[in-house]
Amino acid sequence: MTAGASPRERRRVSVRLTRDAQRQVRGGHPWVFDASITGTSHDGEPGDLAVLFDDKRRFLAIGLWDPSSPIRVRVLHRGRPRPIDDGFWHEQLGAAFARRAGLAELAAQGTTTAYRAVHGENDDLPGLVIDRYDRTWVVRLDTAAWAPHLPAVLDGLQALAADLPGAGGGGAPWERVVLRSSRQARTGLVAMGLADGAMLAGDPPEDLIAFRENGLAFAADVVRGQKTGHFLDQRDNRARVGALAGGARVLDVFSCTGGFTVHAAAGGAAAVHSVDASPHAVAEVAANLDRNHDRPAVATCRATAAVGDAFDIMAGLAGEGARYDLVVVDPPSFASKQADVPRALGAYRRLTTLALPLLAPGGVLVQSSCSSRVPADDLFDAVHQAAAGGGRPLHEIERTSHADDHPVGFRQGAYLKTLFARVG
Repeated sequence: MTAGASPRERRRVSVRLTRDAQRQVRGGHPWVFDASITGTSHDGEPGDLAVLFDDKRRFLAIGLWDPSSPIRVRVLHRGRPRPIDDGFWHEQLGAAFARRAGLAELAAQGTTTAYRAVHGENDDLPGLVIDRYDRTWVVRLDTAAWAPHLPAVLDGLQALAADLPGAGGGGAPWERVVLRSSRQARTGLVAMGLADGAMLAGDPPEDLIAFRENGLAFAADVVRGQKTGHFLDQRDNRARVGALAGGARVLDVFSCTGGFTVHAAAGGAAAVHSVDASPHAVAEVAANLDRNHDRPAVATCRATAAVGDAFDIMAGLAGEGARYDLVVVDPPSFASKQADVPRALGAYRRLTTLALPLLAPGGVLVQSSCSSRVPADDLFDAVHQAAAGGGRPLHEIERTSHADDHPVGFRQGAYLKTLFARVG
């Protein structure tokens, strides 16, 4: 696969920043927005190396330049100057792999064979995500600036994957590598000859990719599915739900392809009702339950589902007098920009208000937010306020965040927050 010039051939763009942006970069923030730039040496192309200077012309940092994105620079390295070459990419990827050594062992044992190997900004590789699904790897780009550097990234990934436990040595360390991209990056990547869902290595899959999570069987559409095919960040929270589900009646709202549903059924739930707006997602819930039908707990769990607007369905269930011992509410992001935050908090309060009448006395509410712009304390305060206003205050069990393969390296990196709480 080829995409533009090699890192050694890329031009450098000298970039001058506002004083506030200088402070942010020195403090470790990985993004420089277009409004923070006071001048450049030339326009540059996606993937050029942007050298950042302070107002005294001293080196601050170096990053990837993307003239088509509001995030104009993704910072790779700060402090003293250093070359951005094949050795740099291998070093950064190696550090990310080392942080996940425990998960690599679980994958070799067949317990959990899907995890995030590189978590973008939080692994000092901003805009680059690499997820592993057994022997299929998915590289997701949030900026076209990564395209010229993909050959070096793939070289480093191949070498590191070959050394993982269970790789067996020799031969290809993967069956395929799939390219995925964000909507913002897609146009720029197409212009460089790179389409979302393209194969960077190996042949296209003939079917969904099978993998295991906490010993349970799943399958992901890595070519056309959301993000990279499965929301890996909720893996630990799904295991927590499974541990709470014994004998319970469970409602899984915004169920997507059924991660929480399957864990609840495997944990001994008496019944699970899954709700999602996508008929395709609800069909995948049934398929993932069927993949685990050899487990007696899953086989005996009464599974039902509904397709439609979650707010309307929850209100309808309450009107019918439905009651559950465990309600999971895991919506998509409600705040794509900062101005959306008040509306998002209102939506979270409404979801809590709708969930409370559905909970039996002593039932457990599990409510999440993946909106990075909504601070954790604001979310938890909104949930508690809604519960108190509904006359059913919550007693917290725990507050949780991402699974360990989704480390937090800067403030906006802490996007996922979940509250486990019991109602009276």
